[in-house]
Amino acid sequence: MRRLPTALTLLATAATAAGAQEHAAEPPSLMSPNLGLMVWTLVIFVLLFLVLKRFAFPPILEAVEARERALEEAIAGAKRDREEAARLLAEQRAALEQSRGEAQKLLAEGRAAAEKMRADLLGQARAEAEEAKNRALREIDAERERAVADLRREAVDLALAGASKVIERNLDDAANRQLVESFLSSVSAPAAIGTARR
Repeated sequence: MRRLPTALTLLATAATAAGAQEHAAEPPSLMSPNLGLMVWTLVIFVLLFLVLKRFAFPPILEAVEARERALEEAIAGAKRDREEAARLLAEQRAALEQSRGEAQKLLAEGRAAAEKMRADLLGQARAEAEEAKNRALREIDAERERAVADLRREAVDLALAGASKVIERNLDDAANRQLVESFLSSVSAPAAIGTARR
């Protein structure tokens, strides 16, 4: 490495001497090659290159490599983020589908419960209507029995009154009543009602 600067210095000195001789002989021209200038340009370039290689290139290369690593990490991070976003999107879609399924299930259960409640209410209403009908029929039967009993009493009273008039004497009330009631109970209820209506 030490030989290179020495060799370059000697070469530059030789080129300078040769360039000085050429200058003396001929006027300078931009298009004509100047050996001394070329040697000094080469020497300066090599020296600048060595200085840059020693002091400037390592930090520049380090900065470039750091930038490259940062870009690679950013790309890898973006890829990870994209994969994470895709995973989260898939999870969100699955959760949405699950929620829709649960909503449909709840709606179906609600409809089934409403239908069951409707059927129960209809059955209860029918049972209550049947009970009311049966109660009304029992009340009608009881009223009919009361009416028949009332008609019998009236028939007995009328028969006693008529018999009293016919025989013109007043018999014992209790004995007469028992006699007429036994007669009427031997006669069927429709016949007694028909007789009373006449």
